[in-house]
Amino acid sequence: MEHKLYISLGSNQGNRKALINEALRLIGLSVGQVERVSSMYETEPWGFESPHKFLNAAALVLTSLSPWECLTETQRIERKLGRRKKSSDGKYHDRPIDIDLLLYDDWEINTPELTIPHPLMEERDFVKIPLAEIRAEK
Repeated sequence: MEHKLYISLGSNQGNRKALINEALRLIGLSVGQVERVSSMYETEPWGFESPHKFLNAAALVLTSLSPWECLTETQRIERKLGRRKKSSDGKYHDRPIDIDLLLYDDWEINTPELTIPHPLMEERDFVKIPLAEIRAEK
């Protein structure tokens, strides 16, 4: 069965656009078909101080993987593209790539490893704006 997975991507280190595009290519190979991608938006860091602005986008991926398999694959892609540590205890930092699972069909998941819908997406314009762009009827 094919599921609709909405993801958020962000980068504020290195060639941000190339890293997001490479993440999308790898997602297409291991997670599912990348059906739609938003425009890229340049934004200020959220939750921490940094002189490096982010480039953010959202994508719709059609997948047959479970949400937990999607999480495993996107974390593997983050590591492949240079992400060395995840944010923890509300402490954020610069990163070459960040991939968040936002929505998976209409599922609600609340486990220590995964929360869907993403718990902070409504607070973040850098998530809401690109997500609204790709969720709009075409």
